[in-house]
Amino acid sequence: MTGCASTDWNVPRDTIGVVGSPAPGFAPEIEPTPEATVDPRSGSWDDVHPAPGYRVVLLTSGDDATTQALRDAVTAWAADEDVDLRTVDADDDAISGIVHAMDLNPELVVAAGEDLIDAMAMVTPNHLDIAFLVLGAELAEPTENVTAVDWTGAGFRGEGLGSATHFDEASFTPERCDDAIRAGVAAVLTGMTGVVLWIS
Repeated sequence: MTGCASTDWNVPRDTIGVVGSPAPGFAPEIEPTPEATVDPRSGSWDDVHPAPGYRVVLLTSGDDATTQALRDAVTAWAADEDVDLRTVDADDDAISGIVHAMDLNPELVVAAGEDLIDAMAMVTPNHLDIAFLVLGAELAEPTENVTAVDWTGAGFRGEGLGSATHFDEASFTPERCDDAIRAGVAAVLTGMTGVVLWIS
């Protein structure tokens, strides 16, 4: 585990919640059903920010280019938004990594890396009090605490399951990955969880 550990995450924060609100077109007029795919208007999440000190664990597995691109985007976003970010590398054991991330008592666990998906499908339904955000992949049957962000070129759903889109490593651009973390966090902060956001 790496990251700043100067703040005790077992102590409640003074400032919590969301700063700002999404623009029209972010959420559908009718509340989406669980597991639904939502197509937010590009940039409609730009004015949504976490309160300073938002406690996030970045959970990663793998050293491939796509995972690194997502990791870089989350790290840059955290610095820009004054997020208290800690990182857990789960290369050796995905389930142990997920448990470690939860034990840190974060407000949100952000997952980057296809190797995490099958383990998350087993663990997350048993921990509905923990919010998870999956970037560039999704769970086939997510519970209400798991939100995902996909796009054309990124939609892995687990070993042996059909992907939501043909994989394209080149689609993991810095801009796309930045949109993914910002759109996903906006969804979590505004309560639109348990869905898949499909960004363009």
